[in-house]
Amino acid sequence: MLRLLKKIQLPRYLSTVARAAPDRNPAIFYTGIFIDNEWHRSRSGNTFPTINPATGATIAEIQEGDAADIDIAVQAANKAFKFGSPWRTMDASQRGVLLNTLANLMERDRAYLASLETLDNGKPYSMAYEFDLPASISTLRYYAGWADKNHGQVIPVDGKYLAYTRHEPVGVCAQIIPWNFPILMMAWKLGPALATGNVIILKPAEQTSLTALYIAQLTKDAGFPSGVVNVVPGDGKTGAALVTHNLVDKVAFTGSTEVGKLIKQGAATSNLKRTTLELGGKSPNIIFRDADLDHAVETAHFALFYNMGQCCCAGSRTFVEDSIYDEFVERSAERAKSRVVGDPFDLNVEQGPQINEEQANKIMSMIETGKKQGAKLVSGGTRVGDKGYFVAPTVFANVADHMTIAKEEIFGPVQQILKFSSLNEVITRANATDYGLAAAVFTKDIDKANYVVQGLRAGTVWVNTYNVLTPQVPFGGFKMSGHGRELGQYGLEAYTEVKSVIVKVNQKNS
Repeated sequence: MLRLLKKIQLPRYLSTVARAAPDRNPAIFYTGIFIDNEWHRSRSGNTFPTINPATGATIAEIQEGDAADIDIAVQAANKAFKFGSPWRTMDASQRGVLLNTLANLMERDRAYLASLETLDNGKPYSMAYEFDLPASISTLRYYAGWADKNHGQVIPVDGKYLAYTRHEPVGVCAQIIPWNFPILMMAWKLGPALATGNVIILKPAEQTSLTALYIAQLTKDAGFPSGVVNVVPGDGKTGAALVTHNLVDKVAFTGSTEVGKLIKQGAATSNLKRTTLELGGKSPNIIFRDADLDHAVETAHFALFYNMGQCCCAGSRTFVEDSIYDEFVERSAERAKSRVVGDPFDLNVEQGPQINEEQANKIMSMIETGKKQGAKLVSGGTRVGDKGYFVAPTVFANVADHMTIAKEEIFGPVQQILKFSSLNEVITRANATDYGLAAAVFTKDIDKANYVVQGLRAGTVWVNTYNVLTPQVPFGGFKMSGHGRELGQYGLEAYTEVKSVIVKVNQKNS
């Protein structure tokens, strides 16, 4: 992974210098439900196991929240958000101080959190330490700076009136995060919500709850008042109870399009709560013949295989111009064969296991479907090892648009390479999908790049790069990849209500 990250050129905040050694057996401090700054057992007494995907062994039993626990958390959050509460009357700048303090604590515990993430999620430690933690910390620091700058406007109106707007917090926010980037997605959710004065009930993915629970304790240590941040682990039923609760004002969800539809329905049929949804993708990555071929092959590999292919914005449809197609396929297959798969705590490993047996089996099923439908398997296509959920880096050539592997999200280490001949053809084909999360174009011709950028229907388009995600730039999708934006100034909008205030005055002067 380190070799790959060096080739891709890390953002400045992602340092590879003086990396702390991993802890292969990090202590498990918290497995309960975090409500009102206290730890609780589930009301039902039920627990569920969290599994090490590299071995299949149980790491710990976690308290399983249900509707009763969700209701307690919602009541605590509403109390914390009550008019005149310590949180509501806190200076906006102090909210920024608390977010920076939380970031400091995560920085202090960076090696521990990265080790815990690797144990629970299976991603390489080098990746967790060098990307996930720094990027999460940077997100919290970015939104700490916004805490006292999300202000309204004074508006000139006709008549003897003073008109202005207030940017107020939405209220009680349900936040449901996925298993592929547990710490990072938690930071993406906490940052803008807390900066704007909201309160939170967060449900981590049941596969990867450990880091969310540890960070919950860090919010208390940082000084956030009771009830402002609550974390309730559990499965889909737990999430459904949160989504349909009538005292929740907003839901933010990152995950599959299938579940996103259910969340939208639940939000609508309860109290018509606000939603932001960051959902699936089948992102086109377009390689023109004038691109730097070495760079394009390596970056297309990174675009797909990063995080074991478990990225919603993965460049999973690699379109390559016909005149360089064969060479691109050959080089991509060789790069996939050289990818180091194995123990995620090994610092030389680029690819760890898939998240669980179900996901690994789904990926293998999709590989078999690709072969049956006529795609050419040029690398991989097998499981790796006799324990854990490892899948070999896989490359398909001669992929056609109608094939299942070219239409459906695989969410695994399977690269599909398609051939194209003309500019407008590839734009049309790239857009022929239900998704619109991300896209990329590789060319040395800036006019061609700008033309393609305008033609692609996607929330993010990278040019001669991929997977560049920074706190300052908004991220989100078109079409069935969701709605709303996270990160950047745009990320504040979903957590802000705009209130217009009109005051009668005796005399108005310019």
